[in-house]
Amino acid sequence: MRQRISFCTTSDGVRIAYAVAGSGPPLIRVGGWLTHVERDWDSPVWQHWMRELTHEHTLARFDIRGSGLSDQEVCEQGMEAWVRDLEAVADSLGWKRFSLIGLCQGGPIALLYAFRHPERVDRVVLYNAYTNGAFTSGASERSSEEAEALATMIKIGWGRKSGAFRELFARRLSPGHSAEQIDWWDELQKITASPENAVRLWRGFHEIDVRDVLQDIHVPTLVAHVEGDAMVPFELGRSLASQLPDSRFLPLKGANHILQLEDSSWPVFVGELRRFLSDGPATPWSSAAEVGELTPRQRMILDRVARGQSNIEIAQALSIASKTVRNHVSAICSKLDISSRAQLIVQAREKGFGTD
Repeated sequence: MRQRISFCTTSDGVRIAYAVAGSGPPLIRVGGWLTHVERDWDSPVWQHWMRELTHEHTLARFDIRGSGLSDQEVCEQGMEAWVRDLEAVADSLGWKRFSLIGLCQGGPIALLYAFRHPERVDRVVLYNAYTNGAFTSGASERSSEEAEALATMIKIGWGRKSGAFRELFARRLSPGHSAEQIDWWDELQKITASPENAVRLWRGFHEIDVRDVLQDIHVPTLVAHVEGDAMVPFELGRSLASQLPDSRFLPLKGANHILQLEDSSWPVFVGELRRFLSDGPATPWSSAAEVGELTPRQRMILDRVARGQSNIEIAQALSIASKTVRNHVSAICSKLDISSRAQLIVQAREKGFGTD
């Protein structure tokens, strides 16, 4: 599959780069930190995300001002400017209605757009997002001090091939990443933003505050958050979900800020994402033909597999041997003609297993 890269101009004259790929219902991904519409497409960090988001949708992505292929020399940064970037992309695409997926800082940007343009937004997915940054009222002294320290490190160490900054920043993003992925982050730093722009973006992201509009956003929203995320603490995602009137919360096990294929929560997230965006009711397998004549015990184990639990966790919960669980999972895959555990999790969640 190929993507098409285009440009549009915001109301204040900034050129924004965006890319479109896939087919199906329209979906706009709102990123924030470290995006590059050309390099992200086949990167070792984002490639599986691109495959998934274009699986059943026409996906549009864009680089906010000051980063990637968008204009680097800009006068204004901040929420108002970033919403203008999204407005320009949406208008250029010509889509009357679409869904939004906001990752991290892109989450509050997507929410503010949905608040101002509810007639255009079908659904919103928020991944490791937050309501307000460390430089806003109510943030803890520790979080603002940490954000300030990292701003200094970005100014000094941005784009360097080695050193403390490289290790600290990369490991906070994804502690489980391979050397290849760490090297990709290094290269991305060099090409996506200058040190000055990186500092401006970092400070701007920590000045975000959308708390005053949350209660007035009535778009169906899925809030997913990784429990061990070191960049955006889990409690911030839980708090965000509790303040949105029409939201559901999806906690995800793991520590990677950006879920990877090998993470047990990746297929859980994919299954819930597909089900949510399809706007279809969760219909559990009901006939013997659909379930492959699963036994009650196998249905119980399948439900726990769909929740992302390991064989050891399932064995402890059901007071059986982990080897017995493994045999049951193999039998379930055989009956349902499924080749992998990841595929089993996705299909099970699409059918309603693993949910409350």
